[in-house]
Parts: sequence; C-alpha cells; structure tokens
Amino acid sequence: MRGVPQGGETDSETGQPGNCRPVAADPVRVSAELDQLEHRCCEGQQPGDEVQDGLASTGGQRPEHRQDQQDHGRHGTFDVGDEVVGLAMEDVSNGTYAELVTAPAAALVSKPGNMEFTTAAAVPLAGLTAAQAVSGEGLAISSGETVLVHAAAGGVGTFAVQLARRTGARVIGTASPRNADYLRSLGAEPVEYGDGLVERVRELAPDGVDAALDLAGGEALDQSAELLRDPLRLISAVDPRVFQLGGRMIQAHPNRGQLEELLDLVSKGDVHVEIAEVLPLDRVARAHDVIAEGHVRGKLVLDLTA
Repeated sequence: MRGVPQGGETDSETGQPGNCRPVAADPVRVSAELDQLEHRCCEGQQPGDEVQDGLASTGGQRPEHRQDQQDHGRHGTFDVGDEVVGLAMEDVSNGTYAELVTAPAAALVSKPGNMEFTTAAAVPLAGLTAAQAVSGEGLAISSGETVLVHAAAGGVGTFAVQLARRTGARVIGTASPRNADYLRSLGAEPVEYGDGLVERVRELAPDGVDAALDLAGGEALDQSAELLRDPLRLISAVDPRVFQLGGRMIQAHPNRGQLEELLDLVSKGDVHVEIAEVLPLDRVARAHDVIAEGHVRGKLVLDLTA
C-alpha cells in the first residue's frame, strides 16, 4: 500500500511517496481510485498548509469491507466492490493521499454508473464547498441577486458559478483574462482580478453586489467589502480575515443529500466538472507545485492506481 502524508511529502532519497499513516477505524474501508487536490493557501501560510482540506475528498473508491449491520437502513448498505464517492475529512485530521482509507458510511454515496472515477473524485470537496456556500447555510443566494465569486475558474469557483446560476442569480466572476471565455461558458460575467477590480465590477453592477464568495483571499476580501450592499453576506473559504470585515468562513462538511444531488447534476450534464490534469501518485509533489503556482482551471486529480 502506498500513501503520502500531509504536505505531499516524499522520501528525500528516492523521491517516492512515503508510507501511509494509520487512520481511525470506521465502518467502511475503501480502496481509493483517485483523489483531488485543493489549494487553500493564504497570506501567512505555506503551500501544503491546505492539505487537510484537499485530502478530505476521497471520491472514487471501492469498499473492501462491508459496513456494520447497525448502519443498515440508516445510511444504506455498501457491499464489497461497490463504487462510492465521499468526503471523509473528519477522519484524516492531518491529510493524506492513500490507496486504502477508512471512511464513515454516512459520508459515502454510490457513484453514478455513467460517471468516470476521474470526474467523481473532483466533486465532493469542491462541489460541497460551493453548494454549502450558495445555499441557505451560506449566502442563501436567490433569484435576481448579483453574486461576486472570486477565483471563479478554479475548482470550487466552477461549481459555485454554476450552482448560483441555477438559483436564477446573476454571477460576476473574477479570473485571469485567459479564463474569460471559460467563465462565460459557465454563465458568469468575467472580470479581471487585481488593481481596479472594484471599478470594473461597478461598471457591470453600479449599485454593488448582494453577496460575495471569496476563494482567493488577500485583496479580494477588501474589494468585496467595498462592493457589498450588506457586509454580512461575505463568505471566505480561504482567509480568516473575513471575520474582521463582518463576514464568516465556510468549510465543507459531509452531506449525503447534497453530494447525491451534485453527482446527479453532473451525471446528467447539468453541471460541468473541469479537470485540469490527472497525475499519478508518485508525482504528487509536482501536483502541489502546480497548485502553488496558481491559475489552475478546475481541479487537479491524483490517479492512485497509476
């Protein structure tokens, strides 16, 4: 069994992934096919500090042990060989990539039969973060509102734009110029991030925006505060300074109903999942370098079978 501990560390001499740490016992042990990476590095943090979030998504797995009988009827039953998808961050406290991992049955759902593991692996963490940010437990986006999404072409941003649009909201998304057409294809109105962003957004929305989702951190928070009509409708997934501005943080948590809905939307083609690149486990260090460089469109996925 191969595994990589937090930070994507590899053996200093061989350059190969290190040994997998044990994780807490749980009803279901799964053989992971793929895992996603998520960049959550803000000012004052170092690349790799985001690992416990990025490793939480254990999408694309095959159970090796049947769950306990006490879970029957409450969370459904998974048999050996079933293809499942889930968010198991509660039990991987410091982060890991591994071929085998335990996960609570309540965090797992069946993978749609028409969905590739690569796509499935990219859904749980990014999709649930976006869904919970857009829904009533987050910004409570509703039809007719104008929403500002920072880093809109990234993994979470791609989901957030589409889910907000499905509510009937207008979405303004920040990104680099090369991603402008991509954001338009998702239904967002693109604006270039950086200096002058506030003025560019006001050209599209003279009265400001109703809500803002920060997936970039730093100056994006201050710019959001200038543009918001209600400072309380500011959420960040990456920068705790949001509390100083009257907003709040959001971190995805397992929700089977939301995950099943997301997978259904993706399997029907109603929500697009953008895969930037699929890399083997022994290139995890390269994957983190790519993330640290920024400007990744969509998700990076690790192939744990390669």
